[in-house]
Amino acid sequence: MNRLFLGVSFLVAIILLISCQSKTQAVTTKVEQSTTRAMPIDSNGIGEVVKTPEEWKSILTAEEYRILREKGTERAFSGKYWDNKEKGMYHCAACSLPLFDSYTKFKSGTGWPSYYQPVATENVREYKDNAYGMVRTEVTCGRCDGHLGHVFDDGPEPTGLRYCINSASLKFEKTGK
Repeated sequence: MNRLFLGVSFLVAIILLISCQSKTQAVTTKVEQSTTRAMPIDSNGIGEVVKTPEEWKSILTAEEYRILREKGTERAFSGKYWDNKEKGMYHCAACSLPLFDSYTKFKSGTGWPSYYQPVATENVREYKDNAYGMVRTEVTCGRCDGHLGHVFDDGPEPTGLRYCINSASLKFEKTGK
């Protein structure tokens, strides 16, 4: 009888241990996921823009809101800047932060505007994105956290990066000739 009691007690202890471990892992995963999108403390001097969804809707078009605030994407070859060859600066459509210089724009063949580097590293943020069964790196505005697109490691020199950005997340300011 003692052996049976010890065996059952041991089995119950193992089940409880496994149960507690899986609950701890689930909580840890939820905490990691919830902090992934947290806004970092702004020490880079570019300021931070935080608005309610209603405030964003009042200043953005429906398409800009869908992309910048809801992480949408536009169809390839449909955005206004994918084939833009003019010289100038591409700013965030939500908060006007300078993001990409036309000097770093290149033809990627993807149908979205592509750049090999941002104007300044602090002007964009990068987050791990596992949506839709893919592992990618999401790019957001460094000031307002608006979704811009994704960055990939198949770009040209000197960085080897391809910032694949939605036109609707950008406003272009032409400079000179």
